[in-house]
Amino acid sequence: MRFRVERDVLAEAVAWTARSLPARPPVPVLAGLLLEAGPDGLSLSGFDYEVSARVTIAADVLEPGRALVSGRLLADISRSLPARPVEISTEGPKVQLVCGSARFSLLTLPVEDYPTLPEMPTVTGTLSSALFAAAVAQVAIAAGRDDTLPVLTGIRVEIDGDTVTLAATDRYRLAVRELTWRPEQTGLDAIALVPAKTLADTAKSLVGVESVAIALANVASGEGLMGFDGGGRRTTTRLLEGEFPKYRALLPSESLTTADVDTATLVEAVKRVALVAERNTPVRLSFSAGELQLDAGSGDEAQASESLACALDGEAISIAFNPQFLLDGLGAVDAAVARLSFTTSTKPAVLTGGASEGSDVGGSGGAYRYLLMPVRLSG
Repeated sequence: MRFRVERDVLAEAVAWTARSLPARPPVPVLAGLLLEAGPDGLSLSGFDYEVSARVTIAADVLEPGRALVSGRLLADISRSLPARPVEISTEGPKVQLVCGSARFSLLTLPVEDYPTLPEMPTVTGTLSSALFAAAVAQVAIAAGRDDTLPVLTGIRVEIDGDTVTLAATDRYRLAVRELTWRPEQTGLDAIALVPAKTLADTAKSLVGVESVAIALANVASGEGLMGFDGGGRRTTTRLLEGEFPKYRALLPSESLTTADVDTATLVEAVKRVALVAERNTPVRLSFSAGELQLDAGSGDEAQASESLACALDGEAISIAFNPQFLLDGLGAVDAAVARLSFTTSTKPAVLTGGASEGSDVGGSGGAYRYLLMPVRLSG
């Protein structure tokens, strides 16, 4: 194998592929990046049996071939090379890398032991990469991080014709985002549970390409594999198994009280008041006509309070939230005005964009809702 490639092109491709390599691979070869030089250029691949990543870049291939080298080492080297063309070749059990006067000799891993990457499923539909990344980021904040409850670490993807609904919950909050896309066939109906971290990393890494193609294997059952393709970059991930909570039943059909507050002002106020809140201690929000009062701390502990202007429709209400969960939702709403909708102080509240933002919060083609469980106050 022997090829030449531009330094920046190589560094970007290696960094993108190496991002998904396992920190503690179960077998040594899974720490490697597979380099394959051929008529279509240079392909770089990584795979850990759960997630695969593959990118193809332009390269001047002098001798076709393949080699497996340490992915993290190649990423570190590629990032540090001078701004000169890079020539990579195999010599016996080593890969030689030359860039200007810089020379590296890397040991190869046994390429014959490297697992075969899964095939990309048939494309199910496409959508804007920016819309995809924004929607996934809005929902991923609510996904669980407890691996003992794997179902809650995923994002549920529901496909119904030209509508895609993303949902995630960790039992304390729920995020739901609806968006439109371009399905490859009419009447498409499918459900999949995708690992939240993988979906978030993938969506973020594809920002900048024009559109993302989403491919779902075994569409009828929602089991198996999901793939993402954009700008010459392909990622596949195994889907999670298990029954996701019936989240739609948690979303209230109506509210008795709504409050509109300037989002940026509320964010800063919550951050300030929460400075005196001990770990897992809530911040109390008291809504009355034209005013929102925030309080934290009690008794002999440090205390803080702050009042803001708000537009209230309905009865006055006092409710308490985990401050970080509230801040996560306010950041995800991505609207100048935040609307909080309540039924009672002991039932979940729903955070959306305010009336001035319309129903299309977070970008073209859908609505965002963030449901937050209140914290019961002692006494």
